[in-house]
Amino acid sequence: MRDRSVEEHLRQVRPHPVDTSWERPPEPDRVDPAVLGALLRRHGWQRRGGAPGRYGRWTPPGPGGSGTSLLVPESRAFPDSDDLLGEALIALARSNTPSAREVLVGLAVPSDEIRWWRDIPTGPAGTAPWTVEEQLRAAARQMLLAAALATRARAGYYGARHRRPATASLDHVLVGSAPGGRQLTAFVPVDTGRTLAVRLHQALYATREAIDYERATGGMDAFDGAVEAGVSRELTEAVVALVRGTEGARIAVEWAPAAGVPEGCAAPAEAVEFSPGDLPVLRAAGARYLREEPAMPVRITGSVVRMRRSGPRGEGTVRMQVLAGAEVGHVRMTLDEESYRIAGHAHLVGLPVRVHGRLESRGGFRRLTGASGVVPVQVDEAERDRLMKSLQENLDFFEEACSGED
Repeated sequence: MRDRSVEEHLRQVRPHPVDTSWERPPEPDRVDPAVLGALLRRHGWQRRGGAPGRYGRWTPPGPGGSGTSLLVPESRAFPDSDDLLGEALIALARSNTPSAREVLVGLAVPSDEIRWWRDIPTGPAGTAPWTVEEQLRAAARQMLLAAALATRARAGYYGARHRRPATASLDHVLVGSAPGGRQLTAFVPVDTGRTLAVRLHQALYATREAIDYERATGGMDAFDGAVEAGVSRELTEAVVALVRGTEGARIAVEWAPAAGVPEGCAAPAEAVEFSPGDLPVLRAAGARYLREEPAMPVRITGSVVRMRRSGPRGEGTVRMQVLAGAEVGHVRMTLDEESYRIAGHAHLVGLPVRVHGRLESRGGFRRLTGASGVVPVQVDEAERDRLMKSLQENLDFFEEACSGED
């Protein structure tokens, strides 16, 4: 009988929706003038006149913006709307204004925009250490990953759980520049990532409310309820990484004009602010989530990829690639002599095994305790060939399993 465990072992990641096309301006007949106007306004462009009800004249942000302008029709009812849109799109593509590129990205791939700002001390002429930009990018990615995890399940601490699909879901996200390490924008395509953007929006507000509640009452209870909104240890650590070393930080989610505002979300959504004074509460909440996330009873099916024990007999340690039963990639477990022998024989003939135990939160849900009931699982020939190929690619197994070295 074929085990269902192998059905989701490997998944093809969808190609990036704008890998090859976003650099080119979209065709005018595919652009909604109202969406273009909304994006220009969002990115700081100013409307400075024009014929009311027909078109508007837009200039870019900044002191040098008066020398450049776009004529954007208000709707397609204007007779020359396609011509004006075409000229505006070409001008945006040729513009050196950073916001012009962001407008084009928003047109090419309708996206919710997530923005991070950090208030950091500046050096001479507004300079900053080169590590500041790296810190901002790392913290932003941590935050996106925490939101992606929360779209898979609700937990105070994920560890290794759901990490592979959550990480893969970020492949669709585009990231803008981070000038001076003070500001960064992520474009989350609506068709593949709106759930992520909504979850982050809700989780950030819940985090802010939980911090304020702790400051007012001294109690951490609000963090328990915040889990349902997507708050977790991973998110609190991301906020700590964003705020640490700054005078404060803000995060805002701006919804794609072409898709509208998601149900239950504010429009416009105000930025959520955090300060260095929030860090002790965030660290305490993260420790609380780590401490209180319970172990999980599981029945895991997987292929043995590594075995080790200190002598020719007795218990040994086994590392297993998980095929089903838990949302983690690998687990380690200690097996008694008989179970260790069964696992070794199954591996040598190219069969996965099934085992019962408890997936422990300590260590990031990477260890199975109380392992028992180890049995081989029958699979079809194609899957068996794949497992045998995997075995041949991991020949160090033989050295470790047979040498008895620890």
